[in-house]
Amino acid sequence: MSRIANAPVALPDGVEVKLDGNHIGFKGPKGELGMSLHPDVNVAQEDKSLKVFVRTEGDRRQVAMAGTTRALLNNLVTGVSKGFERKLELVGVGYRAQSKGKTLSLTLGLSHPVDYPVPEGITIETPSNTEVVVKGVDKQRVGQVAAEIRAFRPPEPYKGKGVRYSDERVVRKEAKKK
Repeated sequence: MSRIANAPVALPDGVEVKLDGNHIGFKGPKGELGMSLHPDVNVAQEDKSLKVFVRTEGDRRQVAMAGTTRALLNNLVTGVSKGFERKLELVGVGYRAQSKGKTLSLTLGLSHPVDYPVPEGITIETPSNTEVVVKGVDKQRVGQVAAEIRAFRPPEPYKGKGVRYSDERVVRKEAKKK
């Protein structure tokens, strides 16, 4: 069995689990999330934890799917209890971000400002005009929105200008020499 799948998923206080055949749902203080389970994987609730089992031992794909399912369940539990956030930084002269209701307005040195409509279930904050914080319950959606914002102007290797993750390290190149 997978080492990851052997570890139980701890359920913090305030998180409710609803097992309904091939679907599992979570309800917590931050919101609700659910997912469909793979047919090769079983999930059982034991006290304040969830345990993932494989239907038949020995099949490598089923063992791998058990580990994947356990990781996805852990992300759902973390999302409904704490939530996820991704921080972006704007590096460059005149690069600014401003949150206007359900739109994020970005000035990134282009000939026009970029207006990004914020999807449902995601909140975007701008603590300063060069910082953007993407928050939400679903880890995949938070990461996807942050990646879409970064894609408007990814960091370039010569001056390091662009939109980058706060923990991203941009490897700089040396300019041409005469």
